[in-house]
Amino acid sequence: MPQTGWAALAWTHLRKDLRIEWRSREAMNSMLFFALLVVVLFSMAFDPTAATSREIAGGVLCVATLFASVSALNQAWAREVRHQVLDALRMTPGSGSAMFLAKALANFLFVSIVQLILGPIFFIFYNLHPLGNAWLLLLVVPLGTWALVANGTFFAALSIRSRNRELLLPLVLFPIFLPALLAMVLSVKTILTGDNSDPELLWIKMLAGYDIVFTTVSLLLFGVVLGAE
Repeated sequence: MPQTGWAALAWTHLRKDLRIEWRSREAMNSMLFFALLVVVLFSMAFDPTAATSREIAGGVLCVATLFASVSALNQAWAREVRHQVLDALRMTPGSGSAMFLAKALANFLFVSIVQLILGPIFFIFYNLHPLGNAWLLLLVVPLGTWALVANGTFFAALSIRSRNRELLLPLVLFPIFLPALLAMVLSVKTILTGDNSDPELLWIKMLAGYDIVFTTVSLLLFGVVLGAE
């Protein structure tokens, strides 16, 4: 398929997902609820001071994003299964990689919007004032979020026909996402504490490499997943 056709197909799928979510807001509402719940519960459980909050904030942020995203990732493909929409898409001559990219971009946008809403609340609850280069958060958080949604979109499609897909997705996704989660947590901790323990930005480079590798693999293999029974 020509590059223009591939891009047009991806844009069509992306617009369709954005339009459906704008009308229903199912994914956004569920993600925001779970993320707020995690942030509030952790703040009450630890009663963090300004010093300790910087130590645990990176982990809390990543855990809140992780658990909030799982339900939305499952919902994204569940919509396609209803009324055999996914079967119809499989019979079209379009590229599976274009559909994957559109779905991943839509999920990335939904999670990012939740993070933008959650961010001010998160910093207020944990009394955070970044001591390092705060602008690096604009690099770390999107890289970590893309690692989550790219893998989550791929494995959600892989498990969509399973009876226990809500359980299967976390079991498969969490171990695969663990290296990116570790890099994201340590990067955020370094930025918030300003301890300069990673002057070469190795954790951020690891996140970027992780994104490139798994995005490429997902794009190459998604056609096989889409065509599988």
